[in-house]
Amino acid sequence: MPQSNEKIDRLRIRDDDSQSETRYWPWVAGIFALGLAAGFCVWWWSSPGLAEVRVVEPRQASTDGQSPRSSVLDASGYVIARRRATVSAKVTGKIEEVLVEEGMEVAAGQVLARLDDALDRAELALARARLQSAQSAVREVEVSLSDARRTLNRRSELRQRDLASQSDVDEAGTLVERHEAFLQARRDDVAIARLAVELQQQRVDELTIRAPFGGVVVAKAAQPGEMVSPISAGGGHTRTGICTIVDMDSLEIEVDVNEAYIQRVSPDQPATAVLDAYPNWEIPARVIAVVPTADRQRATVRVRVGFEETDARILPEMGVRVRFLEPDRAEAGSPPEERAGVLLPARVVRREEGRNVVYVAVDGRLQRRGVQVAERRSDEIMISAGVRAGEQVVAAAPEVALRDGQRVRIIRGDAP
Repeated sequence: MPQSNEKIDRLRIRDDDSQSETRYWPWVAGIFALGLAAGFCVWWWSSPGLAEVRVVEPRQASTDGQSPRSSVLDASGYVIARRRATVSAKVTGKIEEVLVEEGMEVAAGQVLARLDDALDRAELALARARLQSAQSAVREVEVSLSDARRTLNRRSELRQRDLASQSDVDEAGTLVERHEAFLQARRDDVAIARLAVELQQQRVDELTIRAPFGGVVVAKAAQPGEMVSPISAGGGHTRTGICTIVDMDSLEIEVDVNEAYIQRVSPDQPATAVLDAYPNWEIPARVIAVVPTADRQRATVRVRVGFEETDARILPEMGVRVRFLEPDRAEAGSPPEERAGVLLPARVVRREEGRNVVYVAVDGRLQRRGVQVAERRSDEIMISAGVRAGEQVVAAAPEVALRDGQRVRIIRGDAP
């Protein structure tokens, strides 16, 4: 039986063993808690930072118009100004002052610059003095003519009483005719002197450079102290212009269309223009004219396209893409096609990776969604797919960086 007792003793739980195991449990629990805290910290710091945003809710909208016109041809071109002038002086002279800067709006007839006019004003004063001298000569001859006429009258009366000879009367008459001729000559001199004054006054006025039409100064080419000339003088020290003015109301688009597709374009055809600087902005446009000549080297035909809406963001020489649209071809009596969607402010739609996207706040995080733009209405955009009415779309400015999955907190109040 001693072997059986030894086996039973081995199966018994000793008090010292249970106490040692009890001492290890707090350490195990502490290590586990530290692991959880470290994992939470790693998750916290690896996730995008918290951002405060304002949101807008899309509004349900629908249009009862016809289906949008499809494009029959796309072409690229540039914005040009039909009224553009590099203003210069009619005469060669030294610039005394320039009164314009780039970006300044000017009105028709406004003074742009002045040239040195000291010599021309001196010549104007000399011409006026000559005019005054000629007028004094006229008055002198008029006095002599008046005296000659009185002499003729006296001799004629004496002749009637046989107190004077006929030769005396004839001599007095000749003197009157001579003074009349002198008077006419002096009056002609006055007219010539007056024309000389007007001519010299015009030369002085030409030294003041004025705007030929209203517009915006886009280039300033001269400074005070430089010489300016209407023709190139060589040497590189003489300017040929003061500044360049553009009439912003005359902006239009000029595109070169391949002559193989020019039959798709016609005058007064509707079009849509998209500036390279604003890819999300579609501007209504219309064909002004198809220039009736082709470029044999490039095999293209020039087409003029006009904007139907003016805006300060449209600038000369900007690159632009033009979509020539087909005219309405809806059948008479057919019901109009209804297009439904939601309306959002244009500023909330972003252009990322070549597509239109918006950021939607869902459960405290951002979701980036691609959207389909159906129509643009001034400062609003109709979205036909990608977002629904009632969702919270972030209204941050396009330059504010947002990331998919970023944690956000919604600020209540009107969106900026």
